[in-house]
Amino acid sequence: MSHRKYEAPRHGSLQYLPKKRTKHHHGRIRSFPRDDATLPPHLTAFIGYKAGMTHVVREIERPGSKLHKKEAVEAVTVLEAPPMVVVGLVGYVATPNGLRTLSTVWATHLSDEVKRRFYKNWYRSKRKAFTKYAKKAAAKPQVISEELERIKQHATVIRVLAHTQTKKLRLRQKVANLMEIQINGSDVAGKVDFAHGLFEKEIPIEQVFGEGEVLDACAATKGHGFVGVVARWGVTRLPRKTHRGLRKVACIGSWHPARVKFTVARAGQQGYHHRTEINKRVLRIGKKENAATSASTESDLTEKGINPVGGFPHYGWVNEDWIMLKGSIAGSKKRPITLRKSVVAPTRRSHLEPLNIKFIDTSSKFGHGRFQTLEEKKKFLGPLASKSN
Repeated sequence: MSHRKYEAPRHGSLQYLPKKRTKHHHGRIRSFPRDDATLPPHLTAFIGYKAGMTHVVREIERPGSKLHKKEAVEAVTVLEAPPMVVVGLVGYVATPNGLRTLSTVWATHLSDEVKRRFYKNWYRSKRKAFTKYAKKAAAKPQVISEELERIKQHATVIRVLAHTQTKKLRLRQKVANLMEIQINGSDVAGKVDFAHGLFEKEIPIEQVFGEGEVLDACAATKGHGFVGVVARWGVTRLPRKTHRGLRKVACIGSWHPARVKFTVARAGQQGYHHRTEINKRVLRIGKKENAATSASTESDLTEKGINPVGGFPHYGWVNEDWIMLKGSIAGSKKRPITLRKSVVAPTRRSHLEPLNIKFIDTSSKFGHGRFQTLEEKKKFLGPLASKSN
């Protein structure tokens, strides 16, 4: 350790140990936002599928800043978010050891895509899930109403069971992603009535989030497999002439105690870790009905959808509702991303200023991206010999 004069801060953070592959492919919400009984009942989370990235041009409105009244280019991520379907509700009781499940009430009709979630092998199964429950609910509807009353009397936290509609996406996946979404606002009885009223109904993303709002994104990061200490921890490479390799840690500890401490950088798994990123701003929410003009702005009058020329690489075409978030989002393309209402209130000026989107880029993400739409390309190039036949 020659030439060290003062100190050598450690390489890499120990905050996220152990660096292992997550068990939660789509983001898991460990804590929901704090409840406020003065607000009307509302949902606090949603699932979207990562399509890809592009960039927008915004006019910054930040008095006192050097960027004030200037245009800035910002990277954005587009998530496709078809409506989710509510199929049940769960009541929880608060105990000294945390929440305990009181009771679960299911809807009488469940689609095949959510039933697939309850089977290891759908192809070979008899597909009888919830048939007895549906018969019982049809024969004795009072049993369901009694269970709802019991939840109203004893429960303290109400969450709905909602699933995505993967059949509306152009993915290979046929099984739906199922999650619990907490209902905040109103009293317990109001929450139960609100949740029961949503049974078997589609919930669009605009009912949960709005433009300009900030939210938290929970996801599994992109996996990189087994990597060495230089890439995983950022330790310094050894000198060029080092025997038996130089991308190593030279000393992994003293002779005694005769074991390697957990703080020593070691090779291992990199990526596919569960991460939650807070306060990502919603720049735009697009609807399926306005697909042809959903990426147009007041300054850019070109009628265009959010799909770039040639589609999003490794994803394809966005045909359902979508949400655009500022910055990058953890995870690979097609991965389900759990979006949650913000837990930490936004305080930065950039979270509160007007959006003022001037331009959304839809040029090709495969090539150099000269044209915003295919019509613009055809108009510029004129008749092509390759298309004449």
